[in-house]
Amino acid sequence: QEDARDLDAYTLAKSYFDLKEYDRAAYFLRGCKSQKAYFLYMYSRYLSGEKKKDDETVDSLGPLEKGQVKNEALRELRVELSKKHKARELDGFGLYLYGVVLRKLDLVKEAIDVFVEAAHVLPLHWGAWLELCNLITDKEMLKFLSLPDTWMKEFFLAHIYTELQLIEEALQKYQSLIDAGFSKSTYIISQIAVAYHNIRDIDKALSIFNELRKQDPYRIENMDTFSNLLYVRSMKPELSYLAHNLCEIDKYRVETCCVIGNYYSLRSQHEKAALYFQRALKLNPRYLGAWTLMGHEYMEMKNTSAAIQAYRHAIEVNKRDYRAWYGLGQTYEILKMPFYCLYYYRRAHQLRPNDSRMLVALGECYEKLNQLVEAKKCYWRAYAVGDVEKMALVKLAKLHEQLNESEQAAQCYIKYIQDIYTCGEIVEHLEVSTAFRYLAQYYFKCKLWDEASACAQKCCSFNDTREEGKALLRQILQLRNQGETSSTDIAAPFFLPASLSANNTPTRRVSPLNLSSVTP
Repeated sequence: QEDARDLDAYTLAKSYFDLKEYDRAAYFLRGCKSQKAYFLYMYSRYLSGEKKKDDETVDSLGPLEKGQVKNEALRELRVELSKKHKARELDGFGLYLYGVVLRKLDLVKEAIDVFVEAAHVLPLHWGAWLELCNLITDKEMLKFLSLPDTWMKEFFLAHIYTELQLIEEALQKYQSLIDAGFSKSTYIISQIAVAYHNIRDIDKALSIFNELRKQDPYRIENMDTFSNLLYVRSMKPELSYLAHNLCEIDKYRVETCCVIGNYYSLRSQHEKAALYFQRALKLNPRYLGAWTLMGHEYMEMKNTSAAIQAYRHAIEVNKRDYRAWYGLGQTYEILKMPFYCLYYYRRAHQLRPNDSRMLVALGECYEKLNQLVEAKKCYWRAYAVGDVEKMALVKLAKLHEQLNESEQAAQCYIKYIQDIYTCGEIVEHLEVSTAFRYLAQYYFKCKLWDEASACAQKCCSFNDTREEGKALLRQILQLRNQGETSSTDIAAPFFLPASLSANNTPTRRVSPLNLSSVTP
């Protein structure tokens, strides 16, 4: 009955709402009693405040002013909605809006309770689930939530596992949803691709995205993630085709702007790339990927202050974005502020405990602060979780060298050389030659002439160590002619202790390192 009475006012207000005339819509809904009309009334007031805030942000001059711009309507809305909430007069949509208002006011605990209540009242409203997802920081927090027992909960859990980097659990959930009858859902296929992207299984993610493009050629969602993968693999023709294709479908979509930005970035046209990321943020100021990518572009352009601002915006949007924390660490490293960069790298490591890049960056930071024990921990863990850049062992060996721990340094170099030659990758010769040079000198000191000779010969293959290799070979020949015998009481070359053997390398997910903080 109330719906019928408010129908005319609601229809008129909805027309104004669709035209983004929010104040006008709210004006014509005053005094309406139905749940639907009340939600539109409150939601129009909320969006009106957000629109004014965005307009002021555009007009404001510096980053300090931008941080001070607030949505003035939030406090009033909170008072009114809390009264309705206490009287139990809010439906699922009303509860969702109340949760959003609480989150905007940084009342996280209350917001979580309200979103859980909204999910119970209206389990099919995905918006409430997504908002809840943004407020959960770890798996422990998830255990204490009393969620409704519905099939939507499975979608939510799969999504939150992906966000929390619990990729194995996420993939199991998505597989069970496919088995339950969602095998043709392009949303699930795209989420699986994103999950593989998160664990840096680039080939698998690319093949799933290519399959998704065949099934749904006009899809734009997640195509920015696909473009990130093409960027990492430097696949210029494919990225160019994707950018042109999305431009034809809809050039004023956030994802399209990000794909074009990535394309220009790959062509090293960083100013143009930054321009497209800015365009994406004008379309949606809360789009996480664009803030992070814009930070990367400013880094390329050596504009550190703009990069810091962009990364900070990304963290405001989502505190779980490890790339923004890592980017801030890199920026402060350029500015030679090691205490700051240590803090940001540690945050990135907490979010991605099994990512070797974060650990190597942390190790370098500790090294600069002369905390060599912590640095050794970081480099060893980086190797243990599967070193992506194959640099951790070299850095660990150099640390052992500094500390005059020659045997451990030699073992690290041996393992490094074995890793390089077994994976068959062509890496920069600089570090390989450094390893052979050190080993040649180590075996020479240990009077293991055959091994020293073998390493010195390897040194001759590289330009930077050729002369040293030749000099060492001459010395060995001279000593042999003088009748010096090879030592037998030293361990044979390429002997590896159990701790460094390949079988012992844990590749499973690990918890963050317990590192001592020296952050002031």
